[in-house]
Amino acid sequence: MFEDLKPHLQDLRKRLIISVAVLLLSFGICFNFWGVIFDWVAAPINSALENESIKAHLAALTILENIFVALKVAFFAALVVSMPIIFWQFWLFIAPGLYKHEKKIVLPFVAFASVMFACGVAFAYYIVLPVVIENVLLFGSDKFEGSLSAENYVMFFTRLVVGFGIAFELPVLSYFLAKVGMITDKSLKNFFKYAVVIIFIIAAIITPPDVLSQIFLAIPLVGLYGFSIVIAHFVNPAPKDEEEEQEESQDESHSSESSAPIPTQNS
Repeated sequence: MFEDLKPHLQDLRKRLIISVAVLLLSFGICFNFWGVIFDWVAAPINSALENESIKAHLAALTILENIFVALKVAFFAALVVSMPIIFWQFWLFIAPGLYKHEKKIVLPFVAFASVMFACGVAFAYYIVLPVVIENVLLFGSDKFEGSLSAENYVMFFTRLVVGFGIAFELPVLSYFLAKVGMITDKSLKNFFKYAVVIIFIIAAIITPPDVLSQIFLAIPLVGLYGFSIVIAHFVNPAPKDEEEEQEESQDESHSSESSAPIPTQNS
């Protein structure tokens, strides 16, 4: 049994090595521009700190914090840049187990996955972060005043933004599963009420421990689940039940009978 798995494990090892190598190369390049990247990362909180009601500022609170901030910012940027290659390697790993016609969706899969990840990052950065940060900082601002850890903010930023990027892959996953015949639009519809509960649990795990950011993630995910049902309907619609087919055939026969001309008797 182990001999049968050995080629797959070797291929998995190869894909992981390539992904890690690309990630490290991207990290080395991004580290040279960590200051520019950090300005972009810190823009939402700096904008919120312009509010006169918030009496705080961003700072490095320990001796090595500035170095850790540079490393974490560079790693975040490297992860975002490397995502298309990581998706490509993931596809090459699972492709041998697919049929020939299923392997042809490699380019749409990589492109769609990369675009949806970018959409999740953009949604978190431009819509969620400004609202969440300002509301969190305003809470108790009349009682507290002090310095905000730059490292903690970068971790908060990375967790939220990358979490949204991964969460926005739901339609991509649904497209792939529908393409290989594992799900249908009907199965997704039947699972909807359970999916809503799971979505809110995932949102609570991915996002920081505040209700506002959890809601901001859960609501788009519910919408993306609905979009996944539409995708599955076009990619792999559920076969109609025999009862539904009989009802449709009866309706068609009734409509044809009602539309048929009534014979008249010649006098």
